[in-house]
Amino acid sequence: MRMRGERLRVFSGTAHQRLAQDVCAFMGVPLGAASLQRFPDGELDLKVECDVRGADVFVIQPTCPPVHDNLFELLSFGDCLRRASADRITAVIPYFGYARSDRKDEGRVPINAKLVANMLVSAGYHRVVTVDLHAAQIQGFLDIPVDHLYARPVMIERVRQLGAQNIKVVSPDIGGTKLARAYAKNLGCDLAIIDKRRISGEQTVIENIIGEVDGHDVLLVDDMVSTGGSIVDAARIVKEKGANRVFLTATHAVLAGNAVERLNSADVEKILFADTIPLPDERLQRLEVCSMAQLLARAIDRIHRSESVSKLFESES
Repeated sequence: MRMRGERLRVFSGTAHQRLAQDVCAFMGVPLGAASLQRFPDGELDLKVECDVRGADVFVIQPTCPPVHDNLFELLSFGDCLRRASADRITAVIPYFGYARSDRKDEGRVPINAKLVANMLVSAGYHRVVTVDLHAAQIQGFLDIPVDHLYARPVMIERVRQLGAQNIKVVSPDIGGTKLARAYAKNLGCDLAIIDKRRISGEQTVIENIIGEVDGHDVLLVDDMVSTGGSIVDAARIVKEKGANRVFLTATHAVLAGNAVERLNSADVEKILFADTIPLPDERLQRLEVCSMAQLLARAIDRIHRSESVSKLFESES
């Protein structure tokens, strides 16, 4: 795909410059010049090095760990571009940090996803593009348009090439049922669900599995892998229940704590992660990366041309 446009500018923070470069390569436009440095005390020094007056500007920056550094870079870009008279500023956030803090599930706790949404608007952003939000209702937290992209078409294309036999899609928890059902529909197979109870932020207990996995190749589907505990336990459970091979796929590889070690020790055939977050290619075994660059490039192209983004997914519905 090639496109030109003097009024289009694409910038990247430091969170995932390789993805931004790949997006620009698909689009046929250069990555915008910007200087990002840190003062000795850690404060950010940002300068956009090219003219953006009247431009349609996109800033590619996942708010992955270190979350606060990456989030502030994104906010600083918005303020900088607004003050430089950009016509429209779009935050392209492949991974939306704090998406799990979407409600008050007990007293005296914040809703940080809403706080992040407020800050993005205050910083000067006119639109947000993101991929596989952990909680879809976060779109309503933003008082600006949100284009919610789905990694599934990209992931499914690779899943079909795995050679899985008698495949069964499995959700590692009840909350992921909708996503897993969409994968099952695309693959034309049945769905099973693991009944998981969360004890703390790092500890879960698997109590039951709803559905039959005996004799099936299993595709474990999740939107994100953080510590890896839930999905590794799910892989163990389905193997104990008679599954043949286990394939693991997830959009966002947060990989906090000892997640890499847990995944390396898991009894799985292949791990498929999208590149919404930079991945530790050299440390994670059996990893295959599914690039979101072309999908993001096509979405940016359609937004820039004021065309429908939802048409990218019509064949998947």
